[in-house]
Amino acid sequence: MWTTRNRLPRSLCLVISILCVLLGAAARGDEQSRPASTAAAEGSAYRVQPGDVLMVSVWKEQDLQAEVLVRPDGGLSFPLAGEIQANGRTVEEVRAAIDERIRKFIPDAVVTVTVKTIGGNRVYVIGKVNRPGEFPFSRPIDVMQALSLAGGTTPYAAVNDIRVLRRENGKQISIAFRYSDVERGRDLAQNIELHSGDTVVVP
Repeated sequence: MWTTRNRLPRSLCLVISILCVLLGAAARGDEQSRPASTAAAEGSAYRVQPGDVLMVSVWKEQDLQAEVLVRPDGGLSFPLAGEIQANGRTVEEVRAAIDERIRKFIPDAVVTVTVKTIGGNRVYVIGKVNRPGEFPFSRPIDVMQALSLAGGTTPYAAVNDIRVLRRENGKQISIAFRYSDVERGRDLAQNIELHSGDTVVVP
């Protein structure tokens, strides 16, 4: 009887110890995976551009509900919040900036911001493609995806001489793109993510 009573607590302790180790490992795994998934979500979040129209509203405040245009300089105006720089920010970042300003006047304010019209994020595909033109986008888009939107290249296109024209700090740069390499799974780094205003030229 003494031996049986003595072994039972030790067995329970062993089981509890194993469970603690497993739970601890799972928790550490969650902590390690959480930042990566968060970063991925933030990286793919839509970023506001000039020309976008945002719907801004403050709960229970009828006078603080309006459609707001993001001006060419990237700014917007909203009552009580004043001037807010929106260009390049996520919708949540714009909401937080407006919320911070308004809470000085309405401490319990609940601010909501949504994108009503996407007018800023656009890329252009010109040259020997089936549907050249201007293409708006709400999620990140790369060169191959832009070419797909344009209906693909024509039989006479110089697919290995494609260029991406981009303006950086007031200067225009040209980025080479070899379609055949990417199509074969080679040098995939050149299939860059396009910026708003980029022009893909297919000679």
